[in-house]
Amino acid sequence: MTNLPSLMALRCFDLSARHSSFTKAAQEVHLTQGAVSHQILGLEAQLGMMLFVRKRAGLELTAAGRAYWVEISAALRQIERATQNVVLNKGDGGALNLCVASSFATYWLMPRLAGFVGAHPEVTLNLSTHIGPVDFSTSPHDAAIEFCGGVEPGLCARLVLPLELRPYCAPSLLMRKGALAKLLSRVPLIRHTTVPLAWEYWLQHAGLEGAIPAQHLDGGPRYDLLSMALNGAIAGLGVALLPEYVAAGAVAARQIALVSNHAWASEKAYYLRYPEWKSDLIALRRFDQWLEGQ
Repeated sequence: MTNLPSLMALRCFDLSARHSSFTKAAQEVHLTQGAVSHQILGLEAQLGMMLFVRKRAGLELTAAGRAYWVEISAALRQIERATQNVVLNKGDGGALNLCVASSFATYWLMPRLAGFVGAHPEVTLNLSTHIGPVDFSTSPHDAAIEFCGGVEPGLCARLVLPLELRPYCAPSLLMRKGALAKLLSRVPLIRHTTVPLAWEYWLQHAGLEGAIPAQHLDGGPRYDLLSMALNGAIAGLGVALLPEYVAAGAVAARQIALVSNHAWASEKAYYLRYPEWKSDLIALRRFDQWLEGQ
């Protein structure tokens, strides 16, 4: 079995790669520049490959060095954080790095988060957003709340919230009662790129399939975020399909109005997902249990 590199050698390599400098890496680990260089030389000898090209202007990772750095950097961050957690929290709680879909975080999670923080002050919840599914093999995130199909190999998944969509628009666009098809035929239909066929499915569910001209159906603006669709509806730019948790505040403020009570539920939903090997993280378990109660 190949002997594993020492943690010090890996840390010197990581810092040297980040700073493109042995000198700056040495300052962080409180070693001399020569000692860091010696650690890197030993690591290169152990791996049987060059990790850096030494230049007068600084260090440059080789192709092999960059590939190696990408794979080990996430693991090193995990070791650093685990060490901080156990020192600061004595194994009880710690930090949880959570990636959340942007609109879901703004309109559903953040208004409820004080309840979790109040119940679990021992957990520090760090939030960020990400476009597309999280690759946990390279990402620093412990878990993610994603709009997706749920379970995948190697991932645990808990259903957090289905996505049910209803149409909303500015009150000034509403027509007299019973003129739903006419309204939808004359006002732009705002699309959300995450669920591009939502209007087709909603119209079918509402019994209006074929009632809207295809050219009009395809001609509406396309927005990446539900928050954009909401603000487009508020601005009178068209009719948007929105979940109740996104629309509720604007409805209460009379900025938008419900066009129809017909709801269409997407096959995909919001799930909490995380790698199976992280399922024993105390902070993650407590957040997962809190979500279940919501």
